[in-house]
Amino acid sequence: MPHLIVHGGSPLSGRIVPSANKNAVLPILCATLLTRHPVRLVGIPEITDVRKILEIFRQLGSRVQVDFSAGTLELHHADTRFDPDVHHLPEEMRSSIMLVPGLLARFGAARIENDVQGCTLGVREIDPHVEVMERFGATVERRREALVMRTADGGLKANAHWLDYASVTTTENFVLCAATATAGGGTSTLMNAASEPHVQEFCQFMALLGARIEGIGTSRLTVHGVASLGRPEGVEFRFAEDFHEAVTFMALGAITGGEIVVKNSAPEQFPLIDRTFAKFGVQVHHEGGFSRAVADGPLRVKQPFTQNILPKVEAAPWPYLPVDLLPIFVALGVRAEGSMMYWNKVYEGAMGWTSELSKFGAHAFQSDPHRIITFGGKPLAAAEVESPYIIRVAIALLMVACSIPGRSVIRNATPVRRAHPRFAENISALGAHVEWVEGD
Repeated sequence: MPHLIVHGGSPLSGRIVPSANKNAVLPILCATLLTRHPVRLVGIPEITDVRKILEIFRQLGSRVQVDFSAGTLELHHADTRFDPDVHHLPEEMRSSIMLVPGLLARFGAARIENDVQGCTLGVREIDPHVEVMERFGATVERRREALVMRTADGGLKANAHWLDYASVTTTENFVLCAATATAGGGTSTLMNAASEPHVQEFCQFMALLGARIEGIGTSRLTVHGVASLGRPEGVEFRFAEDFHEAVTFMALGAITGGEIVVKNSAPEQFPLIDRTFAKFGVQVHHEGGFSRAVADGPLRVKQPFTQNILPKVEAAPWPYLPVDLLPIFVALGVRAEGSMMYWNKVYEGAMGWTSELSKFGAHAFQSDPHRIITFGGKPLAAAEVESPYIIRVAIALLMVACSIPGRSVIRNATPVRRAHPRFAENISALGAHVEWVEGD
């Protein structure tokens, strides 16, 4: 696996435009299966999972024209064909589960491999997705190597559902099914729906296709099924900037003593993120469609008015602080004077990388599977560390390395490429000295 070599200690400054959000791009790609008409996407990132989905489309007979250098993708699924006994979805890509609704709606059959995987955040169950499909009238056959789903004549049937927890992917799968579910009254409702910015962006794309969705951005979605989606002349959709990447670049500026100005067209999504930065002595400014994070002197944990308690950063489903951003603030906490607790309320496998921070000389203690504490302000030194297969953790380790003079190595840094195309090149343009090397 490839590693990242980091020669740290230089302040990072400059201006940058983030790429599209992987968690919006992948469900939108899957949603294009629902229309036989052309779709043009602008701002498509050249990341691993996008290439894998496009290869699936080609295997199914879809027309795919992509220019990653220009960030454009044209899709046409008019001649797409699917046979569950012949076509398999990739096991190593969990987002492939969002291809199922489109396949059910178009061909009345879909298939989920038994070992659909994602990253090492924790157990990522498929039961909520299977339950959604069954609610829409699909039957599920368990085979030794896969689950095969089929719909009866008449297609998917509208229904009301209440999720056990606000799952992003399950919410998107519900909307994908409901968009063309005209039987059973034609109106489907979902309670405890996820409402993250990338879910809202996905719903906006569905509305562009002609889906009738009420409650976008809330925990209750109502979807009125329609007979068909898309327009004969086609539709064009432009992706927004990834707020995860915007926060990452701003934090890179702050942790290295520089200032990175980031394009950000949705500052209304940032109040809680801004206040979280402030806990480390970093002020965020939004002006003219751009954002920047400025540290006035060394990073320092802001002490609470309530005495004898640890300040904390809590991450949970939106509108909490997004769990994917927690490692970014852990990196700031390692450098900041003072102690901070971090609480991941979603994943049980996301906090087990404190031993890698200790290789830099950082003091971080994992108190349980969901919580760690950083005791910042310790002298740090360049080191060779191992990244788990978690995108934002790999980047957090890189952030710490960038802040330390000397040569560090982030081993197995492949997760970075899953979400951020040209990440190393982008931060190099900001003054970082990084390079990819092939590992053993």
